[in-house]
Amino acid sequence: MTILSASLLLFLVMDPFGNIPFFISALKNVDPKRYKKVVLRELFIALVILLIFLFFGHYILGFLGISEPSLTISGGIILFLIAIKMIFPSQGNGIHGEEVDGEPFIVPLAIPYVAGPSAMASILLLTGREPERLPDWLIAVLVTWFTAGLIIFSATFFIKFLGKRGLIAIERLMGMILITISVQMLLTGIVKFIRISGN
Repeated sequence: MTILSASLLLFLVMDPFGNIPFFISALKNVDPKRYKKVVLRELFIALVILLIFLFFGHYILGFLGISEPSLTISGGIILFLIAIKMIFPSQGNGIHGEEVDGEPFIVPLAIPYVAGPSAMASILLLTGREPERLPDWLIAVLVTWFTAGLIIFSATFFIKFLGKRGLIAIERLMGMILITISVQMLLTGIVKFIRISGN
């Protein structure tokens, strides 16, 4: 997997366009003067969490003794389920659950809207399969975080420009792309498992 494809994978699972309405809803009670500060704070908290998983995630996988085929297959299943939720979301909620009243702190903006379980699992997948390429995955995480952060920071512009229907359409398109990635990942894991079992 290249840096570009890793960045695309992380961008799809972070789903910044799909989360725009939920960011705006979570920030509706925040003083307009503090809006940008709160968003920046939450984005940097999310980055720290993602970097913790990036640098220490493969140690957890090694400790648990999880093989590469198992990680690839489980990652494909998880991404497939996430993609299904993106295409067919639950009524009234995003793919991450309920909203929280008051000024948000860590939850729900940093976790799970930016550094959600899907993004953490994807980072574990990347570092677990090829831990020697940590610098590449670091670039992918930083590029994705910056891009997603820019979209989220400009949430009011995008919701005015695209409208709610436009955002839903983009989220579902991203979900369809993610399904193809997850199926390919699942098939790759199965092939590797068969090869290892055959030996």
